[in-house]
Amino acid sequence: MTNRLMKEYKEASQSQDRDIRLSVQDNLYKWTALLQGPEGTQYEGGVFQVQLDVQESYPLQPPKAKFITRIFHPNIHFKTGEVCLDILKAAWTPAWTLQSVCRAIIALLSNPEADSPLNCDAGNLIRNGDARGFNSMARMYTQMYAMEES
Repeated sequence: MTNRLMKEYKEASQSQDRDIRLSVQDNLYKWTALLQGPEGTQYEGGVFQVQLDVQESYPLQPPKAKFITRIFHPNIHFKTGEVCLDILKAAWTPAWTLQSVCRAIIALLSNPEADSPLNCDAGNLIRNGDARGFNSMARMYTQMYAMEES
């Protein structure tokens, strides 16, 4: 497992991916990801900090991911930042890397799943057809918490 994490650390430090910046915190089991909000979404222009905690059983078990930056999204818990994403649960395979987990989280920001919400308010807005209400709340949170003041 340490070899795998060292390889991922080396790849992350050399990555040219402008949407994802991965770094190690205190040890190889604690990572920080800075994710760019996807273009064309209410998260565009935001930088979102996500904490990735890797278990000793990694890559056989998925990492735990949680948003540190506050965000309004149906699949991200409003208080804890927990992410509801199938690849972090039953759909996980050891072929996934921390980089690909981050890519999947960015895709989730573009395509929220209102049918299995961790944030019921966000999920209800989408399910009730209030895209305008959802978009304005998500944009407000992005501006308040994920954008540097200029």
